[in-house]
Amino acid sequence: MGIIKAIGQGISGTLADSWKEVIEADNMGDQTVFAQGVMIRRGQNTKGTVDTVSNGSIIHVYDNQFMMLVDGGKVVDYTAEPGYYKVDNSSLPSLFNGQFGDTLKDAWGRIGFGGQTPTKQKVFFINLQEIKGIKFGTRNPINYFDTFYNAELFIRVHGTYSVKIVNPLQFYAEAIPKNADHVDFTDINEQYSTEFLEALQSTINQMSADGLRISFLSSKAREVGQYMAHTLDEEWNQMRGMEIQAVGVIPSYDEKSQELINTRNEGAMLSDPGVAQGYMVKNMSEGVKAAGSNSAGAMTGFMGVGMGVGAMGNMMGSLNQMGQNVQAQQAAQAAQAPAAGAVVAGAATAGAAGWTCKCGTVNTGKFCSNCGESKPAEAGTWTCECGTVNTGKFCSECGKPAPAADWTCECGTVNSGKFCSNCGKPRA
Repeated sequence: MGIIKAIGQGISGTLADSWKEVIEADNMGDQTVFAQGVMIRRGQNTKGTVDTVSNGSIIHVYDNQFMMLVDGGKVVDYTAEPGYYKVDNSSLPSLFNGQFGDTLKDAWGRIGFGGQTPTKQKVFFINLQEIKGIKFGTRNPINYFDTFYNAELFIRVHGTYSVKIVNPLQFYAEAIPKNADHVDFTDINEQYSTEFLEALQSTINQMSADGLRISFLSSKAREVGQYMAHTLDEEWNQMRGMEIQAVGVIPSYDEKSQELINTRNEGAMLSDPGVAQGYMVKNMSEGVKAAGSNSAGAMTGFMGVGMGVGAMGNMMGSLNQMGQNVQAQQAAQAAQAPAAGAVVAGAATAGAAGWTCKCGTVNTGKFCSNCGESKPAEAGTWTCECGTVNTGKFCSECGKPAPAADWTCECGTVNSGKFCSNCGKPRA
């Protein structure tokens, strides 16, 4: 029992009318992965047997559909090419592999599909389009230790991902429930959703171990998706014949973590003497305004304000002294900078603060005074976008992470991120 191509191109109405039965896929929604074939037209044979595909019937296969002719629960023939196919009980399987090529041949030989004497035939279709909009979300917050805040924070993550069936025979054998006639991805997603969230949590924990600030997670959503796709594809492709196409990740803090971050940021702002003075002036102004409405009388209110002003005046004096000390330290450093960088003309070496250009000129600035060549970076240092030279993983001035060193992927592409911009493979 097998199928043969009915016609290579368009068909005429007369030829179509002569066919006994014409079978097409049942309604396929956006998330439908598997559907039974249904009869859309029957010729003179109006008393056909249920669950029997008559010899000579025509099966119509559309784009992005994989058709299987099933006999007694076993796949006896299939096609991955759109067109019209005639059922021939006397022929051997034709196996039209289409876009999958040797992949389907290997799956056919490995899984061992094969037919017996025709007893109960059905036609099934698998959707080869990208199945989009599969929602996910973490039930419980994921812990994330942030070295910048030096605290254990918690985040929730939600979003959507999409999958694509890349080995229909494997998918039919491993993912489709037995005796099912119509399957949406949501019907079988419980197990896959659990595996997806496990991979997501593992990815986020690794980012925490790498020292990535929690506030940078939103900008790394695409890298998270690529990493998860690569991690799950190996298992999902080999076991179930499908793979992840894209992932959209949206992280958010839980309430306590958001409150802790806000408190930390406010404290960092108040450590600036100028900002702290501004807060004090604001509070003093609000106190004077409220004194007039004091229930014990305006004079009592102003007496309280006077006491508060005295205390705050002492604090502001301390803050002013702190600001003056900071300015004095900055001025002293600026005054010492030229002396530390001075170089005696004609000296053989540049000393601790100097450097020698390729042309032989000794310099103290960032560029050669002779040829204009920029100063080479010291080993183990990097320059942030704000201009600060650093040695650690994060900028000591603005907190931005150090740029990743360039690396070459197996495909030959030179990259700077954790994933190849050409093929998506992670950095080894």
